[in-house]
Amino acid sequence: MKKTTKSNAWLYCLPAFILIGVIVLFPILYTGYISFTNMNLYHWQDFTFVGADNYIRALGKVDSGFLSALATTLLWTGVNMVLDVAIAYLLAVGLNTEGLRAKRIYKTLLVFPWAMPAYVSILVWRVGMFNTEFGLLNRLLTTLGFDKMDFLSKNTPAFLSCMALNLWMSLPYMIVMIDGGLQSIDRSMYESAILDGAGPWQKNWYITIPSLKKIMAPIVIMTTFTMFKQFDILYLLTMQKGAVSGSTLQTIITYAHQNAFVSNNYGLSSAVSMVIFVIIIAFSLWTNRAAKAERSEQ
Repeated sequence: MKKTTKSNAWLYCLPAFILIGVIVLFPILYTGYISFTNMNLYHWQDFTFVGADNYIRALGKVDSGFLSALATTLLWTGVNMVLDVAIAYLLAVGLNTEGLRAKRIYKTLLVFPWAMPAYVSILVWRVGMFNTEFGLLNRLLTTLGFDKMDFLSKNTPAFLSCMALNLWMSLPYMIVMIDGGLQSIDRSMYESAILDGAGPWQKNWYITIPSLKKIMAPIVIMTTFTMFKQFDILYLLTMQKGAVSGSTLQTIITYAHQNAFVSNNYGLSSAVSMVIFVIIIAFSLWTNRAAKAERSEQ
């Protein structure tokens, strides 16, 4: 009877396993296979096995563009995460200040950038904020007596412009998560701290931040993955076909996209995709191990 029940359980799970295999496992394995070939637009049917040449080209050559794209990606992820968490924390704490009026209205308004479709937000910022002739920022510059600036034509201003837009789009989610964590903290802890003479800084450092640590850890990890794989903002602002801005800003995701759909080098693009996959898996394993080690210490 037990064997029959066990076999039935596997049989019921079989459709799910097949679906996972087709949607998840097969694309990964096929991408890995293509990464070891010279498949491109000119070798679509007659591609051959080239071993690790694509990986050597991406990782071994300084001028391949991959290493600089990886450095830009790490900088992008680190800076955005630090600013995202710090600004969201300050705003969430401010929105939970005692006696603040209309706080629900403020929280509702803050959700709008997150609720808007990303494609719409990016194009609105590109035309409405960064446009050389009609953008709001250049109108303010000319009003103040400064020359117009092309924010997307060079790498540094383009990086800062993309970062500003990314923060505008991602901050609402982080604020909502931190706000939810703040609501769960026992208010009696703050009352006791006040009786002991603690000020705002002490209350934040010794009560709020430790209480939010467990809540924020998975959110920060998932947001880090999102930042690392960010594509739409960088592509639509600086590299969209027909609207190339002039900057050469590249992350590993846009680098893989360029090799696949611009250079039509699918072997190299697949190799880069597999490297990205390995990096994400390694980071995921590291964060899980760190979380387990922290739980065991407690």
